Amino acid sequence: MAENSNTDAPPSSSPTSPQQKDPITLHTRREPFEYGLLPIPKLIYTDGTVTLGSVKDKLLQQASSDSQRVDDSAIAEILQISPDHARLVIDTLAAVHPSDSDPLVVAKPDESPTVGVNVFDLILFLCIQSYKRLLPRTHKDSAAVADVWPSTSAFDGYLSALSPLQVLPMERFEHLGFLIHFGVKGSEAVPLSQAAPFFANSDPDMPAAPVPAAQVHDWLLQKIADALEQIAEKATAKENGPSNAADQDVAMADANTNSAKASTSSRGLTFIEGISKSSFLKQATEVKGSLKVLNCHDTVIYVLAPLRYATIYGCSDATIVLGAVGKALRVEHCERVHVISAAKRVCIANCRECMFYLGVNQRPLIVGDNHKLQVAPYNTFYPQLEEHMSQVGVEPTVNKWNDPLPLGVVDPHDSLSHPAGVSDAQAETAALLDPDQFTNFLIPNWFGGEVPDATKDNPFSLPEAYMASQHKNNTNLGEVKQVLQETPLDESKKRELSCALHVLFKDWLYASGNIRQLYCLHGD
Repeated sequence: MAENSNTDAPPSSSPTSPQQKDPITLHTRREPFEYGLLPIPKLIYTDGTVTLGSVKDKLLQQASSDSQRVDDSAIAEILQISPDHARLVIDTLAAVHPSDSDPLVVAKPDESPTVGVNVFDLILFLCIQSYKRLLPRTHKDSAAVADVWPSTSAFDGYLSALSPLQVLPMERFEHLGFLIHFGVKGSEAVPLSQAAPFFANSDPDMPAAPVPAAQVHDWLLQKIADALEQIAEKATAKENGPSNAADQDVAMADANTNSAKASTSSRGLTFIEGISKSSFLKQATEVKGSLKVLNCHDTVIYVLAPLRYATIYGCSDATIVLGAVGKALRVEHCERVHVISAAKRVCIANCRECMFYLGVNQRPLIVGDNHKLQVAPYNTFYPQLEEHMSQVGVEPTVNKWNDPLPLGVVDPHDSLSHPAGVSDAQAETAALLDPDQFTNFLIPNWFGGEVPDATKDNPFSLPEAYMASQHKNNTNLGEVKQVLQETPLDESKKRELSCALHVLFKDWLYASGNIRQLYCLHGD
């Protein structure tokens, strides 16, 4: 039963029995912080609500009266950012929005600028841009941070400063779902309005009356205190007993500290960690929700599944093939990694000598300190690919792989210090792969059998230069095979030629990194 927010309520009729804890607990949504922070200085408000309050008023003046939405031109004008950055704000907000039915989320890729964003969602999105990452824990996944609010924020004290006369309607309250969600262990998430005692069991035809903002504030503070108490209790239990890598109520930095190569949390987050010198396969039946690939080296990983979010962090000398990512893919602190994925959105941060074969609906975002990145068109397929793309909303008719968007070298959300004088430097962009270097990547058909209505070719059409190069390579291969067949050679010459071809092929396998595909495939 939800707790009563009335501070004058009488105590329990049984004073000797302990007070029953509310089973509905508050959780911070990680997605806006992991995939929604943009290193654009004009989106970061160091004076809290002083500026943001006037920004909200201007946005509401420009918004449509019925939907309270603003388009890209209004965002660019009021936030004083470029049209490209306004489009980036819209696309990023869509990627981290909690509702799969919001008009922005279901819009086609080229419709999102005019569909626009809800003003109150945008204000919350701008609030999180003031978030500053905590120092990484001493954990092998240094990208992981504690699942807590920042210790200092420009918006501290905002809710407590609200006038007691201000009231909050249910519709406005539900926008807080952008930042928080409620749940009961072992069950689905609870709708935000149903978790709150002052809106619970409200009739959609007769919504609950607005409530004082101060009442909402007090209730949220209590739920946050309860959540922090639970986290502390679980951290203590973990120190005193065996760890449970699948329990994601504990901070993300503490998850998956055991030696298992793959695990799935109770919230549908799959970890693949520490794979080395081998191949690793996960199919759709084994992966639900989102994915993190951490600290894998000199290996090939196939995750042939529909995913919401995916993170690749701290990997090197690896080839990673992801099925279809419907929200956002983030690749960070990787070296000499080849990533192949169909995705709605991709962000590349602090990577070196990496190659990205992309079928992506939004411009690839390049942030941080990157060196020698290359991008190329998507270059593979597997039987269920188009089905997986359809499930998560990746459009095969739109591919912006060749239009990367570089932002600043320094991430203002990073709490680590940086050299002076580089804050305005633009990140190094990614070069387009030379068409003569383009090759298709063959995913083995390990399990055989024909799949009805299966994907039989790359669903993304290749640009003309890459198609021509592919055709030329096929023609050259055919001509070489014909010459070899027609050239008379005695047995000793055939052996010499065979040995020479094997040596050259082996050299190519090592030079291209394709030697990794010959590692023994094993499951989990």
